[in-house]
Amino acid sequence: MHRLIKGIHEFQSTVFRSKREFFEHLAHGQKPETLMITCSDSRINPNMITQTDPGELLILRNAGNIVPPYGPDLKAGEQATIEFAIEGLGIKDIIVCGHSHCGAMKGLLNKNSLEKMPSLKNWLEHSELARMIVEERYQATTLGERLNIATQENVLVQLINLRTHPAVSRALNEDRVKLHGWVYKFETGQVFEYEPESGQFLCVTTMEVGSNRDPEDSESLERFSI
Repeated sequence: MHRLIKGIHEFQSTVFRSKREFFEHLAHGQKPETLMITCSDSRINPNMITQTDPGELLILRNAGNIVPPYGPDLKAGEQATIEFAIEGLGIKDIIVCGHSHCGAMKGLLNKNSLEKMPSLKNWLEHSELARMIVEERYQATTLGERLNIATQENVLVQLINLRTHPAVSRALNEDRVKLHGWVYKFETGQVFEYEPESGQFLCVTTMEVGSNRDPEDSESLERFSI
């Protein structure tokens, strides 16, 4: 806590003071164009990765970057945030971002390790399809490879779940929002985006935004056929 309190003092005396007008402007409202749904892992800093300022990125975090399918539980936090992002803020893009060495995905592949974490075990049921794909198709791979595949498959499963939300479905039909699947690699700082045409996660820095991507010329995250 001492380190956190010290950080607050440094923020107020240096960062806030030098950008006081910017922070005062934030008090008038927010207009982010992107919702990023990512893991609660402490090693991920969405604003640092995307080099965005406060107010530019709406962030939804939970264990395993999970999006439960739409349901009747109106108290669900993820459901409320997604609805607000689209209908309240007019979000134009939604990103589901997984990451390497994900503890939630390790738990998904080894449920016996979650005996003391029943809530997490239950939560990961929303990723069960990803686990089934890995178990059915990739038994011959190493544990590290299965974790890599599970991380990617989980991102794709959550994109499917996103489409069950009425606000997302309406926005997609009206071409008001686009969905994106990312995987962040801690050890290299790279971000890979899923390319439906090739079935690969391609490094976003190998091609300019908006250009036609050629999988043969793009670095891809090690992946097996879906």
